[in-house]
Amino acid sequence: MAKAYGKIAVLGAALMAGGPALAQETVITSHGISTFGELQLPADFLHLPYVNPDAPKGGEISIWAFGGFDSMNPYSVKGRAAGLSSAPYESILVGTADEIGAAYCLLCTTLEYPEDRSWVIFNLRPEVTFADGSPLTAEDVLFSYETFLAKGLTDFRTVLATQVESVEVLDPHRIKFSFKEGFPFRDLPADMGGLPVISKAHYEANNLDLEESSMTPMLGSGPYMPGRVDVGKSVTWVRNPDYWGKDLPMNKGRANFDSIRIEYYADYDAAFEGFKAGNYTFRNEASSIKWATGFDFPEVANGHIIKTELPNGAKASGQAFLFNMRREKFQDPRVREAIGLMFNFEWSNATLFYDLYARVHSVWENSWLEATGTPGPGELALLQPLVDEGLLPASILTDEAVMAPASGDRQLDRNNLRRASALLDEAGWTVGSDGMRRNAAGQVLSVEMLNDSPTFDRVMNPYVENLKALGIDARMTRVDNAQMESRTRPPSYDFDMITGNARSGYISGSELKQFYGSETADVSAFNVMGLKSPAVDRLIETVMASASLDDLTVATQALDRVLRAERFWVPQWYKNTHTIAYYNMYEHPETLPPYALGELDFWWYNAEKAEALRAARVLR
Repeated sequence: MAKAYGKIAVLGAALMAGGPALAQETVITSHGISTFGELQLPADFLHLPYVNPDAPKGGEISIWAFGGFDSMNPYSVKGRAAGLSSAPYESILVGTADEIGAAYCLLCTTLEYPEDRSWVIFNLRPEVTFADGSPLTAEDVLFSYETFLAKGLTDFRTVLATQVESVEVLDPHRIKFSFKEGFPFRDLPADMGGLPVISKAHYEANNLDLEESSMTPMLGSGPYMPGRVDVGKSVTWVRNPDYWGKDLPMNKGRANFDSIRIEYYADYDAAFEGFKAGNYTFRNEASSIKWATGFDFPEVANGHIIKTELPNGAKASGQAFLFNMRREKFQDPRVREAIGLMFNFEWSNATLFYDLYARVHSVWENSWLEATGTPGPGELALLQPLVDEGLLPASILTDEAVMAPASGDRQLDRNNLRRASALLDEAGWTVGSDGMRRNAAGQVLSVEMLNDSPTFDRVMNPYVENLKALGIDARMTRVDNAQMESRTRPPSYDFDMITGNARSGYISGSELKQFYGSETADVSAFNVMGLKSPAVDRLIETVMASASLDDLTVATQALDRVLRAERFWVPQWYKNTHTIAYYNMYEHPETLPPYALGELDFWWYNAEKAEALRAARVLR
């Protein structure tokens, strides 16, 4: 808790003459809230420690995005929202890029909560306005909550409905959330403070619908507003010169660009050529072959474009091939394990990726939360009851945490091929005279991998070849952006395998129910695997109820161990650096925070450098 910087009051100390207190409740008033321990920033902090508070304002930064867009609503599964379309919307509390588990007041001056966190009151800043100058009040917060509860993503509102007992507007700038008994209170004040706030009046006047795709954006209070929009091709966000919060300590040295532009490309190679031509100016390079071989053009050599690697301390994104476990053929874990054995990361890294990557093994890869080796005493105490109840096999208590399989230096690893063959034989998928694997009903084991990125062809095609060598009818199907969206979102889930992410947080809470919970598995936009595991559900509850960082660490490690044993994925790769290139007119603080690159947040524009690039005719 934030006691070191908060004011503590004792309420309800009603005393009878000569008698004890009838009721006593300690209420904390603070400028923020921490999941565990103390807040790093005092109430009177002047600016975030990793920003340049004197960074100049001005200029434009531009980036690229893949595919296209047909909506300005980021909160609907219908349509494809424009990049950064959630940028105009602020929340009552915000986190920082150098502190885990902390949330500080943005739209509020303070929050009040009891020691058990069973309710929270937010005291809103009276000066907050939406982008049109209209005031943001507690009624807008209530309206936003009720709208997301009724029309938000199905998996999100399913969880939200179990958390909140009531919401009361106490006055125009005070709102109280009271929470339901039986649900861990630990994260709920910060969760409610993290909900986006939209303008009730604007929403109703424009007959908007949170569930529908729309090119009319909702009205927010953030530093950026929609600018020029060329549907499907380009979108620009412009800084609001009248932004209400520009002088707040939380915002000093941030939102420095006058505009942020996103250019869309249907082809990765075309996007790279667009960068070389100056159509956009900042590129976070995701292609290893481009990084290794593509930046040998003159503008890099003469310093007009900076190519560099910056440290990245964040945990891995959990990038992986994901199975659709709703399909009967993937419900046997032996089948999933066999398919996973045929992806040769080592060969891919050496042959295709120039050894730039490391293998993902854990849902919490590159953090202290990943499970390692065999379970320690703390994990065993959590896992043993699940074994006793028959929810987990006894081997989870003695086996090492599941690691992605290692392969040899040839594309088709013969040892892994033999192991995969044995697993499929055991699972009843035997090889026929034509070399194809069939089950007892005569059905061929087929695997279709959806791919909407041409740059992934060179990764998927060798994997498909290896699967064919195993006797699987494997194929890669190229789809466009819209098809990928429609086939992977609820309720269709029309796919066998896709590239996606096994999501996680550092201090995880109810979002785990959206990512891995049985309750939301058939409506979730995040649990695309359709994972339904009573053991996982129980461990999620344990993580959510953890009362200390040590308890949470052990519970998360146990959950990670069980998730990996489910083999819902074929882990891919990550790198612990940001590989970036940008036109030499942007600057950043010398020391970056560990959990964000921040190019759109706290970098800034150097007008003199930009003018030099124009004089050299590098920029138009």
